[in-house]
Amino acid sequence: MKKSIDQVDVEGKFVLLRADFNVPLDRQGRITDDRRIVQALPTIQHILQNDGRLIMMSHLGRPKGRPDPGFSLRPVARRLSELLGQDVPLVPEYTTDDKPEVISSLRKGKAVLLENLRFHPEETIKGSDTEKNQPMKIRKRQFARKIADLGDVYVNDAFGTCHRDNASMLTVPLLMDDKPRVTGFLVQKELKFLREAVVDPARPFVCLLGGAKVSDKIGVIEALIPRCDAIMIGGAMAFTFMLARGDSVGDSLAEPEKTDQAKRLMELAGDKLKLPVDIVCAAELKEGADREVISGAIASGKKGLDIGPQTVAGYCDILATARTIVWNGPMGVFETKPFDAGTLAIAQAVAEATDGGAISIVGGGDSAAALIAAGIEKRITHVSTGGGACLEFLEGRQFQSLEVLDDA
Repeated sequence: MKKSIDQVDVEGKFVLLRADFNVPLDRQGRITDDRRIVQALPTIQHILQNDGRLIMMSHLGRPKGRPDPGFSLRPVARRLSELLGQDVPLVPEYTTDDKPEVISSLRKGKAVLLENLRFHPEETIKGSDTEKNQPMKIRKRQFARKIADLGDVYVNDAFGTCHRDNASMLTVPLLMDDKPRVTGFLVQKELKFLREAVVDPARPFVCLLGGAKVSDKIGVIEALIPRCDAIMIGGAMAFTFMLARGDSVGDSLAEPEKTDQAKRLMELAGDKLKLPVDIVCAAELKEGADREVISGAIASGKKGLDIGPQTVAGYCDILATARTIVWNGPMGVFETKPFDAGTLAIAQAVAEATDGGAISIVGGGDSAAALIAAGIEKRITHVSTGGGACLEFLEGRQFQSLEVLDDA
């Protein structure tokens, strides 16, 4: 167990909070989904209510290591100001030799937000690269030192990036080894539910895995096979398994180069691995496209875009008896109607199982978006803020960014 923010005295101290404010923006730079900001509020409010001087930091999108107005955190600063009922200044430059005035003059119970960390190329330099390149290692460390010197306490509440060794996630807390380094309430919550699912799940324990690529989930499937009672596959990744089985998938999205690994996973899993028995197909992906349900080979010129009604029924039967459910990845191209039907039906079944006492954990942005589209997000036990991090945790990987924090 790691220490959490409620185990540290923050009064009067400068508290560095690594949050995950990587929210979606529209073309006008407006936030279209503020859930990641809202989910960080318990930690933020705890620090402010206990008279900490809060310095928040995050990345947004994938700027190319330089300032880019399209990826500015200014919209996040505005939203935080609204939610907290106080002005939250955005600090554009924070790597100078002296602490910026807006930070050094920060009063107790007040907060600022550092501009996008990824405006600095040093933020995303990989640890493996620094092993081969000493100047790169020095650059990353110097950047991290500027940030570390701003704070008296370090808080990691960015579960969505815990699997990365970014400077703000790992190098900064490493350089603060003589100061408190703790988790926020959101990370604490994520670890609680995911550990329970991995270590001692209530049974039957079932997993739903969707999305585009088998290659993204080979490790997690292999890790889950001995732990799960059933693994249900959907989305385009199903077609790679079908190819491995010798089935024709027409023009469906697949990874032919991964069929050997898919075949190995099917042999390892046996009856635990469930594949679609019917597929909703169309000649092209567009709203309202003519479609047909195919239960056998998919002909050239057709592509699979959703799981079919028989598959939905079979998966729902499994979910109805489950006591622990982990879901990552949509069952089809749910952004385009009518190919959202399978994903929405599965979302409803997961919610009904949760209503009946099952523990449900849903990870990944697309899966969370499906819950919102179905109107059942609040009926899920836990919606994870980290898709990739959630998968890597289930795979059993250790996160350096968490290992470096103080033990309770």
